[in-house]
Amino acid sequence: MDQEDRIALFLDYENLALGARDHHGGRAFDFRPIADALAERGRVVVRRAYADWSYFDEDRRMLTRSHVELIEIPQRMGASRKNAADIKMAVDAVELAFERGYISTFVICTGDSDFTPLVHKLRELNKRVIGVGVEKSTSALLPPACDEFLYYDRLEGVDIPPTRSRRGRPARPPEPPELERPPAAEEPVRDADALAVVVAQTVAGLQGSSGGEVTASRLKRTLLRKDPTFSESDYGFRTFGELLRHLAGHNVVELAEGPAKGDPEVSLPEHGDQEVAFALLRTVVEELTAAGGPAALSGLKNQLRRARPEFSEQKLGYRSFLQFCKAAATAGAVELAWSPEADDYLLTPRQA
Repeated sequence: MDQEDRIALFLDYENLALGARDHHGGRAFDFRPIADALAERGRVVVRRAYADWSYFDEDRRMLTRSHVELIEIPQRMGASRKNAADIKMAVDAVELAFERGYISTFVICTGDSDFTPLVHKLRELNKRVIGVGVEKSTSALLPPACDEFLYYDRLEGVDIPPTRSRRGRPARPPEPPELERPPAAEEPVRDADALAVVVAQTVAGLQGSSGGEVTASRLKRTLLRKDPTFSESDYGFRTFGELLRHLAGHNVVELAEGPAKGDPEVSLPEHGDQEVAFALLRTVVEELTAAGGPAALSGLKNQLRRARPEFSEQKLGYRSFLQFCKAAATAGAVELAWSPEADDYLLTPRQA
């Protein structure tokens, strides 16, 4: 644990919540994707959010359930409530940087360029700074100042309505139903299947955020950060190692000798099921296009499941079916492009 990053999280809540609602079709801000992203980067020891909470009643309950300390900045006559919150947050962050030397990383959640001097000061104090902001409401000056910047819109678990190229069109659901949940006719996902999805996504997140090896002990710590109640015994396994061997036997992960005895290295399969899944996607797309025109993303996942009922992009480490299709396009299995006319992504076989 001594080698883990200690993280202090500061949320300029009004900037973040209003930015999410203004640019995500009125959808409420969700703190959970930020918490999951940070769990893969270290141990969060401080969580503070700043706002006049009389304006964010429902949000206050959501943050309290996530153990975020709410700093009240009441509205005052003749004073700028927003500036008061910004100043208080900046002062608290610098004070914490001096008083808590063990905190190595500060996460500043805002899109406001006024926080750029704070970022510079924290980095001057030898602190790593991660920024988080809504893409369309984030100043262009802020991301380059940070060591790492995460766009809230791109975090796993954030659902965003696709951009409309024309106005006045009939309203449609933000995402095709098959991208978010299984069809009603499908069997419910078993606990073991849900666990495989969580493990695969966590390994993918750890590999993507650090680029280093993912050991079993590090994976277990991260799973506990995401869900403090996690226990392999709930799934019928005596030890975490037994659970990993079970997942390796089902080609969800691969195990290799780690730096310490009894602590194997865990990774996602580079080949095997992923290549089979890409080949399946290409075959289905070829069949659909041969019947007339390109294949639309909407409904495509159901077509794959008809051909292979056990198909699940999440077991391969992909958060959504769209992410899986983008990976297949990058690998050269298919071509993927957004069509304003169809108001959907269209897939065609890759031309030789």
